[in-house]
Amino acid sequence: MTPERTSTRTTIDGRELTVSNLDKVLFPKTGFTKGQLIDYYLRVAPEMLPHLKGRPLTMKRFPDGVEGKSFFEKHIPSHAPEWVHTLSVPAGDGHEPIPYAVVDDVATLAWAANLGNIEFHVPLWRAGRQRTLPARPDLMVFDLDPGEGTSIVECCVVAGYIAEALEQQGLASFAKTSGSKGLQLYTVARARTSWDRQREQAYDIARQLEAEHRDLVVSNMRKTLRKGRVLIDWSQNHPAKTTVAVYSVRARSRPTVSTPVTEEEVQRCAKEKRAHLLTFDTSDVQRRVEKDGDLFARLGTH
Repeated sequence: MTPERTSTRTTIDGRELTVSNLDKVLFPKTGFTKGQLIDYYLRVAPEMLPHLKGRPLTMKRFPDGVEGKSFFEKHIPSHAPEWVHTLSVPAGDGHEPIPYAVVDDVATLAWAANLGNIEFHVPLWRAGRQRTLPARPDLMVFDLDPGEGTSIVECCVVAGYIAEALEQQGLASFAKTSGSKGLQLYTVARARTSWDRQREQAYDIARQLEAEHRDLVVSNMRKTLRKGRVLIDWSQNHPAKTTVAVYSVRARSRPTVSTPVTEEEVQRCAKEKRAHLLTFDTSDVQRRVEKDGDLFARLGTH
């Protein structure tokens, strides 16, 4: 017997939208519901929105929860409210431009979460006033992926090496957990840099660290090389690629979050070798934001 669908009309910042099945459990192991997911995103909206504005959204939707089928969605759904902002981005394969949703306000954030969109993914560029899309990069990322036998602990060690390399180039770095197994290190892109130049810069740092720490670091994507090492994925610096947005929930067994962390927290995790020190769920993040604000604020307003 199919469960009865329930829906409610609500108004958020003057926008009317319908939310449905708020009691649906999306994370069976914890009982975390769609209503709780929407509530979380509304609570962190002030911190999250500056990192989503102007960026085309790729949604990862889980209509039946994290244990059900999921799918990535780039095209804005045809039934989206007319007030959801859109951005038409040329397709890399020469096909018709792709109309993306852009999360520029709280109502759109709630609308996307109501679709069962647990994960928000965005590129390293924002449209702004650019006439040509994709725009130039405004952020650079090093996506640290722990291979077999390693964890976020080893990622923290590697993050320290990358932070030092960036500092030597006069660049400040900002770390966040992936919300899954790894860690991501961001910095502001150099003014008017090209994608090729940025990718080359990231690759140079990855290769340098691989040469200096061959027992721990790998820059080649081949999975056979990753055992006992951390992959520095420099290839994410591409206009067509996305990374999980800061403050996004992840589709794990519990609602963990891609969470900004301090340099001290990264160093402590590396020193004490305790991976759980950098595992945060939605309630943890709400407390952290209330206490410390947005640790990624400089990346949202640069």
